[in-house]
Amino acid sequence: MNALDLSRWQFGITTVYHFLFVPLTIGLAPMVAVMQTVWHTTGNEQWLRATKFFGKLFLINFALGVATGIVQEFQFGMNWSEYSRYVADVFGAPLALEGLIAFFLESTFLGLWIFGWSRLPRRVHLATIWLVAIGVTASAYFIIAANSWMQHPVGVTWDEARNRPVMNNFWAVITNNTTLAAFPHVIAGAWLTAATFVGGIGIWWMSRNTWRAKRLRVAIDTGDTSGMPKTTSPSHIDATPEDLERDAHRLWRPVTRFACWAAIVAGVLLFLTGDFQAQIMFKQQPTKMASAESLCNTQENAGFSVLSIGRQNNCADIDHVIEIPGMLSFLATHRFGETLQGVNQLQAQYQEALNMPGQNFAPNLFVTYWGFRAMITWALGSVVVAFGGLWFTRRKKVVESRRLGLLALWMIPTPFLANASGWIFTEMGRQPWVVAPNWENNLDPLRIHMLVSDGVSNHTPPILWVTMIGFTLLYGGLGVVWFLLQRRYAIEGPAAYDHIAPEVESDDSDSEEPTQLSFAY
Repeated sequence: MNALDLSRWQFGITTVYHFLFVPLTIGLAPMVAVMQTVWHTTGNEQWLRATKFFGKLFLINFALGVATGIVQEFQFGMNWSEYSRYVADVFGAPLALEGLIAFFLESTFLGLWIFGWSRLPRRVHLATIWLVAIGVTASAYFIIAANSWMQHPVGVTWDEARNRPVMNNFWAVITNNTTLAAFPHVIAGAWLTAATFVGGIGIWWMSRNTWRAKRLRVAIDTGDTSGMPKTTSPSHIDATPEDLERDAHRLWRPVTRFACWAAIVAGVLLFLTGDFQAQIMFKQQPTKMASAESLCNTQENAGFSVLSIGRQNNCADIDHVIEIPGMLSFLATHRFGETLQGVNQLQAQYQEALNMPGQNFAPNLFVTYWGFRAMITWALGSVVVAFGGLWFTRRKKVVESRRLGLLALWMIPTPFLANASGWIFTEMGRQPWVVAPNWENNLDPLRIHMLVSDGVSNHTPPILWVTMIGFTLLYGGLGVVWFLLQRRYAIEGPAAYDHIAPEVESDDSDSEEPTQLSFAY
């Protein structure tokens, strides 16, 4: 592979890997904040236990997200220096705000939340986790604003002296209609991820507790302790069957139902925002959307392709096996019968308009077509958790089947994969542009654009092989650490003292209870 291919692979690997942590961080922060708010309002100690339990899982994910996110900044200077020079005057402002405002809120108030359980008044402590939730959401907004400018550049003018665009309207950049469409879609996807995560763990804990309670009763009745279930959870070593069943009904059932309803709300928002975003993309990046549907030639009342077969990396050999007539025109414009341009016609238009007769402006049809469908298919895992969790906990019931508990755990990765598939579709569909031309506004599309091949640094392939292998191994190790820590604390469950309501202590307090979220290694 040449330097361009290696640079793209390295950035793709690190970006997709980093984004595995981002949705859970964005979605879990407000969910933990809601849990603590319920405890603060009702005084129900079970919600305090849930807050601390999922708070630990949130902190593990946040730490890994920060560690992997730092590397993303290195990428701009390492492998994409020409791109960095080109967008420097535009990206400086939103990325600076992401660091100064969003990350400040996250890091500062997360520290206060961790260590302030018995040092801050309850209302102040509750406010810290809400500020963390606001911070992670604001961080997403500024990052998406920068990314959306690459998809649809606005608020800039061309600087002849420096031969690059310069920002002349900051408000236009951060209120780009592409940003306003992408941001709620990303946030809804993050909420769906976190809700599935919480709901899946809650269903598994319900099934685990009810199963253990039954086994304990049998062991107690028969006097045969050989069949007693073993546990490493400090809060359940001496638990009675009544304790386990009480936790299933009073702790895990309410938390699970809360998560399932949150997943349904997020799913509806995801559908609505996705529809709005698709309509904008049909106008701004028609080649991406035509490729996503393998629409090779302009059609009136174009059909939506459910399944296509063939080579699909170009328009030479594609057969639409299953197609819904007229649906693609409706999805693009909300009107049947509309004419949509195909890849071949758009290719000819761009070559003529940009005077690039030999340039291929179509992205990889296989990646865009199946990336779009993978995004939708993986999201169905959250549907299973949400509706299954609500159905099996109706009428004050709890999940008792161990198989259903394990199924819920297996569904947890699906929204992560859906988010990753969506971003792969978004970024690969923009190819060959790293900054796509804006054909809608009065910007000069002949200048304000950049091909991916023009943004890469002048490195030799051996150097890129070393860094790509190094980052892949490092990220692989961090991934193992993340999984083991999440698995360990998810299995241990709430700590034995998590139900104790913290009180603000004086400096000479002799209390032995932990005053922050604690981790034991």
